[in-house]
Amino acid sequence: MSTGLLAVIDMQRVFADPDSPWATPRFAEAAHGVRRLLPAFGDRVTFTRFVAPAEPAGAWRAYYRQWPFALQPPDAELWRLTGEFAARDGHVLDAPTFGKWGPELADRVGPGGRLVLAGVSTDCCVLSTALAAADAGVEVLVASDACAGADDPSHAKALEVMDLYRPLIRVVTVEALTRG
Repeated sequence: MSTGLLAVIDMQRVFADPDSPWATPRFAEAAHGVRRLLPAFGDRVTFTRFVAPAEPAGAWRAYYRQWPFALQPPDAELWRLTGEFAARDGHVLDAPTFGKWGPELADRVGPGGRLVLAGVSTDCCVLSTALAAADAGVEVLVASDACAGADDPSHAKALEVMDLYRPLIRVVTVEALTRG
């Protein structure tokens, strides 16, 4: 079994639906990688969900003026985890921010722990979570083939940027995380 906590970032319908303005083109490939990772982490998995705030504040007001379709309550269909992941029992963390690192995820990782990241999108929420966790002194591994970006070039650039933070952040493969 792999060590650490697997945080599966935002595997939600809003990113899976090809008709969504926020569609992630390689969502299915990322989902395949996540499915391969899950058995290696057992109950040490947290799924995250990006959700809109009840009332946007600060610069988020301009953001939601650009994306008004997203101003829906947390129980709205678009915010649900996709079917294969929604059916899993386990820990789910909701946040109205790109980065999911905070006290709740920190408690799940524990002092001196390891955080393994997978999900979408590499160039937004995965990147934001990785940088904040690394700043907190957590070892971060990003499963490159269990992530997907807004497009292929953005995915590749985000992985390249995160790999610049070695040894705090390391970009690895699903195979490297799951082999005995």
